Amino acid sequence: MAGHAAPDAAPSTMTTDSTPAYPPDDGRPGPRLSLDRRRRRLRRDLPLILIGVPGIALLLAFHYLPLLGNVIAFKDYQPYLGIAESPWVGWENFRVIVNGDPAFLNALKNTLILLFLQVVVVFPAPIVLALVLNSLLSERLKRLVQSVLYMPHFLSWVIVVALFQSMLGGSGMINSWLRANGHATFDLIGNSDLFKLLLTSQIIWKDTGWATILFLAALSQISAELYEAASVDGAGRIRQMWSVTLPGMRGIIILLLILRLGDALTVGFEQIVLQQGPVGIGVSEVLDTYVYNQGILGGQWGVAAAVGLVKGIVGVVMVIGANKLAHIFGEDGIYRS
Repeated sequence: MAGHAAPDAAPSTMTTDSTPAYPPDDGRPGPRLSLDRRRRRLRRDLPLILIGVPGIALLLAFHYLPLLGNVIAFKDYQPYLGIAESPWVGWENFRVIVNGDPAFLNALKNTLILLFLQVVVVFPAPIVLALVLNSLLSERLKRLVQSVLYMPHFLSWVIVVALFQSMLGGSGMINSWLRANGHATFDLIGNSDLFKLLLTSQIIWKDTGWATILFLAALSQISAELYEAASVDGAGRIRQMWSVTLPGMRGIIILLLILRLGDALTVGFEQIVLQQGPVGIGVSEVLDTYVYNQGILGGQWGVAAAVGLVKGIVGVVMVIGANKLAHIFGEDGIYRS
């Protein structure tokens, strides 16, 4: 109608050559823009990806591909025949677990005892040490103590066991001194009653200092304002530790505890197999050494693989269960479901 301006036309999605404009102006990125963004991110992160390739390759080669070898748990594996030619036996190799083979039950009992000691005694040790180091006022003294405590971690178990034997063995340094001064001697290394406590003390001496790194990092992230507020409210050092420090470390403590449960039935193969001779199989046999003694030395490859497979499945189940429990208590755990 004359005298009235025509209403504004709707935004056209056509170009002058009748080609649809791309992407449409609806506030959302179109496919082409999303693809360009992905390419930019790939170019940005390419150096990090290339750095991670060797680690991924090692993980695949030494952790995931060997999982295919678990098939021998269902075979009467003979090395000279190979995996493909060895006959299938189904669940026969799992009878030692189901029927309760005495050697297997003994290894399981010793493993569970050592697991209890490691969770109750070994796991809290670096937490306590981190709290002690964090309370030191002198940074120079703190760094010196940390450096000294880190060093045993870099020693192999062969060296650690040799050091303990040279100090505490029947002909070790301490017994030589006692014998020279007319005192009664002792043989801690060959004492089967104290063997599990010996293993626990060796782990604490070797790895506690190194394990404090993550806990000290968590302590460094706790705001100083929280301590100041607690101090203003009249909280002493002990109260501040319970109300500020430990809650600030709760996340990393739960994370590491869940990861430890993943290796729940792995309690130290090298450390134990080096010290089985003096105390005997009865008190020192664990699931890892049982697999070694039955499989490598005894030739029962299928039985050893069956025990190792069950051990791995138990570890996975414990990690998933502990992670779900962490979610119930409001923690992130190692992953979010």
